[in-house]
Amino acid sequence: NFRKMSWLILFTLFSLPAIISGAACHSKPWFGPQNELPIFSGNDALEFINSTTHGRLYNISVPQTGPSSASTFRVLHVYGTPYQMGHAQGTLLKNTCVELVDRVWSYMESQVGGILPWLPKWLVDLIATLGLDGALDFTYYATIEYTPSHFYEELRGLADASGADYNTLVRIHLLASLTQGACSMLGGWGPSLSTNWNGKLLQLRALDWDMDGPFRDYSQITVYHPEQGNGHPFAIVGFTGFIGGLTGMSSQQLGISEIGVSYPDDTFGSESRIGLPFIYLLRDILQYDIVLDDAINRMTNARRTCDLILGVGDGKSSEFRGMQYSYSVLNVFNDKDMMPLNDTWHPRFNGVVYWGMDWLCPEDNLVLSTQIKKFYGELTPEIGIRYLSAITATGDNHVAWYDLTDMDLYVSFAAPFSSTGPRGGYARQFTKISMAALFSQTN
Repeated sequence: NFRKMSWLILFTLFSLPAIISGAACHSKPWFGPQNELPIFSGNDALEFINSTTHGRLYNISVPQTGPSSASTFRVLHVYGTPYQMGHAQGTLLKNTCVELVDRVWSYMESQVGGILPWLPKWLVDLIATLGLDGALDFTYYATIEYTPSHFYEELRGLADASGADYNTLVRIHLLASLTQGACSMLGGWGPSLSTNWNGKLLQLRALDWDMDGPFRDYSQITVYHPEQGNGHPFAIVGFTGFIGGLTGMSSQQLGISEIGVSYPDDTFGSESRIGLPFIYLLRDILQYDIVLDDAINRMTNARRTCDLILGVGDGKSSEFRGMQYSYSVLNVFNDKDMMPLNDTWHPRFNGVVYWGMDWLCPEDNLVLSTQIKKFYGELTPEIGIRYLSAITATGDNHVAWYDLTDMDLYVSFAAPFSSTGPRGGYARQFTKISMAALFSQTN
């Protein structure tokens, strides 16, 4: 009985924030302002900071709208074994990693207090007994059997070099695998794209996640160069110290997208918290998979967990697929069979697969589909940045538009707390980065 009640605590504790954050799906549709800021050239702005045996650190400073609104994000290259790559990050960002871990854990504990009034007293009493760390440790034991060891080897290297607490690093990653943000995605090809984009693949990944916690002070792109035989170069867009896959591209021209589902229908079947955390599954797609079918097979064979919509694009074949993903269901959609089908708020378009914020989210899907229809046949990263993600107001934490054919990343991060100007990434200045150049860089 204690074990069952503990699992109920875990499910309730980390389901409530997702349910609350998804409330916008049942409000009035809102069309935001377009993003008029020019696209910034990132490769020309790389500023070398430091290096170590298995890593190199750079900054990119983005001007935005003026000095007070300017912001900086990190570009970190790591090389070698999982432990060596983690150790390189911990060495080059030692104080930053410790600071981040301390701030995130304090923030997580403060949020538990805000959620407790929503829970029955017996649950409150058990949380007081187990603590937040105890709840996350239950998740660790429920997932470790299904999680490849290289993730924990990398976290161990990061902790050893930085001095950050290893167990807290593990718990922060487990939190990210439990809290499913309301996000958006799109894959566009063929007739949906501008004529000068003929034969290309365009992909959107917009992360609408926590904007009150410290994460947006630590924006980072981590470029991985694994040792020979352990995959190929790939990049994760996220924050310092985070090694899971939320957003990213690989040197094999694959890109990932993800949406947490707070409003499913009965086609999702059942969920489970026992299995492979999705942040690790998505990262392994980037690190090891070569073609789209590899990613689909990986999802099919995984011990899946919670309700999600996942997306994978393959620039080699100009294909994108969206996946309805849960413990009991994996449905793979193209532009002809994308679900849910609703001619008013989620219509189908030739050469487009998309979802705005959630599965049953009429308001955001209506805005996104309206913009797709308006610019159908003209889509490019520039059009997407100005008229799709901005007007849909999706990607407050960060937004990535992938050109998976030419291997260019267009990315924008949320404003750090010290910065003025627009807060959400979708409204800020985007940076264009040649990922082919980053993937070919040697240490």
